[in-house]
Amino acid sequence: MSDSELTVDAQGLACPIPVIRVKKALDGISRGRVVVLLDDPVAKENVSRLAAHLGCSSRCESAAGGFRLIIEKPGKSGAQP
Repeated sequence: MSDSELTVDAQGLACPIPVIRVKKALDGISRGRVVVLLDDPVAKENVSRLAAHLGCSSRCESAAGGFRLIIEKPGKSGAQP
């Protein structure tokens, strides 16, 4: 199975819209990466919390005029506690 990579451009959007768009993107892939472009620090924190809640890892990079949040969704391994 190959990993998916999606980009969600949430620049200029206020919560909860970025969270909803990222949740849809993550629900649409079984595993892979979602790159989120954000310019609102509150949205960045909310999307980071969503990723953690869903069992995904995330890291944030500074980007021109905002943030680039990279979310990694692991594949289902079948045996998780």
